[in-house]
Amino acid sequence: PTTTTAASLPRGRRIIIMTMRSITMLGDYFSRALMAGIGLALVAGPLGCFVVWRRMAYFGDTMAHSALLGVALSLLFQLNLIISVFLVATVVSLLLLFLQRRQALSADALLGILSHSALAFGLVIVAFMTWVRIDLVAFLFGDILAVTPSDIYLIWGGGVVVLVAIALLWKPLLASTVNAELAEAEGMRPERSKLLFMLLMALVIAIAMKIVGIMLITSLLIIPAATARRFSATPEIMAVLASLIGAVAVAGGLMGSLHYDTPSGPSIVVAAVMLFIVSLLPSPKLGRSAEQGGRP
Repeated sequence: PTTTTAASLPRGRRIIIMTMRSITMLGDYFSRALMAGIGLALVAGPLGCFVVWRRMAYFGDTMAHSALLGVALSLLFQLNLIISVFLVATVVSLLLLFLQRRQALSADALLGILSHSALAFGLVIVAFMTWVRIDLVAFLFGDILAVTPSDIYLIWGGGVVVLVAIALLWKPLLASTVNAELAEAEGMRPERSKLLFMLLMALVIAIAMKIVGIMLITSLLIIPAATARRFSATPEIMAVLASLIGAVAVAGGLMGSLHYDTPSGPSIVVAAVMLFIVSLLPSPKLGRSAEQGGRP
């Protein structure tokens, strides 16, 4: 009988076989990483839609950069990492609202100051803690393969809280996104909705930091939402599609990371970017209304 070796198989089948062998070898590590990533993607989808609609990408970067300050303070005072990051991001959000009401500077200038000052303070505090060995690369770019079962429970539990909150705030958030003055006239209190939205962002960033890292959190919020926008006729459909696209990006990024031995966090973002590029290709089946859909 003839023996078929892996080298004699077509390239596509060889890649699949090698990837499946890697998954088998990693076992629980890969399954936990997949569960954690998909749980985060389901939450980041609808939240990212509001980031895109409200043009708050720079705000997302500010919140993400403040996470490093939260990491530094958690190590300095021996606090829970996620709670520390959430508290620091919350303080940054409240400080931004306070400074915006004073109208001393434009919003983008305030975001730039808060973003880089929080990142700089975090790096300086970490530099002073010579007694602690810190893997900054893991915090900056994530290590999804290192998630534990307790991390998965936290991600899915926190994700449920965020999704329920978004469902309850959906109407006032959507109304204030379209027209804040009209939402105020209808008694929807857009300022309160904006504050709650910022708190939800802080919670998601605290949860997501371990998966994709501080530098790449915003991309996981924005790219799937931007990809879903072209295929959505309503804001609700866009939110659902953004979650699904994010889940596909997580699975594809992890597969690519295993096969090509690349960092998992950046690989997930690269997979999301590839899906976004595919969405830009012209499609005669998409009408003009669909391509402009997903707008509140």
